[in-house]
Amino acid sequence: MNPISLSSRFHAAWMLAKREWTRFFRQRNRVTAAVLQPLLFWLLFGTGLNGSFESAGGENFSQFFLPGTIALIVLFTAIFATISVIEDRREGFMQSVLVSPVGRFPVLLGKVLGGAAIAWVQALFFLLLVYLVGASSISSSFPMLLLMLAIIAIAMCGLGMIVAWPMESTQGFHAIMMLGLMPMWLLAGTFFPIPAWDISGPVGEAGWGGWVLAGVMRANPLSYSMVEMRRLMNPSLDLSSAGFAPASTTCWTVTIVATLVTLVIAWILMRGSRQVDTIV
Repeated sequence: MNPISLSSRFHAAWMLAKREWTRFFRQRNRVTAAVLQPLLFWLLFGTGLNGSFESAGGENFSQFFLPGTIALIVLFTAIFATISVIEDRREGFMQSVLVSPVGRFPVLLGKVLGGAAIAWVQALFFLLLVYLVGASSISSSFPMLLLMLAIIAIAMCGLGMIVAWPMESTQGFHAIMMLGLMPMWLLAGTFFPIPAWDISGPVGEAGWGGWVLAGVMRANPLSYSMVEMRRLMNPSLDLSSAGFAPASTTCWTVTIVATLVTLVIAWILMRGSRQVDTIV
């Protein structure tokens, strides 16, 4: 048997990614769920908490919550994109792809890139809408913001593949994703600032509960992505007085490393877990 060329593998990945786009445009309700729900969250919470919140640099709650809203759009899209793995297995499509000579890597690459591209476009659409209504302004850091969004989208879809691959039902997938991703999103400084933290023990009146919470939020890779997104969306914002303000180099490094780790774990899981290939 002749070995499959690299171009053939990438072509197979491209066809799987294209299939995700075709499925997306045929399911218009996915656009509604992924964009309108975070938009409602941003409008409702931003209006209700605007006068009772002030973060480092003088942001109101609408400005502070905006990067978290964009991350929520990417999160929801990743859930809807990777759940198709379970549906494809039930319909027999995944089995026919896995027995093809191109191998499993194009399956991972096509699913992740297809879902990440959809998430990136939806986040970009929401971001342009925010700029259009004047809630924020475009700056010279806009290209870097788009790059950060693309990396986050790939990481979320990779994490979705880790959960979806061994799952037998869509109900179980939704339960695990909500149990894991929503706390991950909430504990990333998206809804409230990350408090100060000292390795020696609690700081101020927070107590041990606040100390543990601050430590968990600092260990969350998405926290670093949110800080950098907040910095890129408002370059004039001074985060030096914030309880958690890592340097841009640190934020980018943690985000990229976390993305690579999720993809490697997904790849190892897909190669080693042969039993799930025939789950129907």
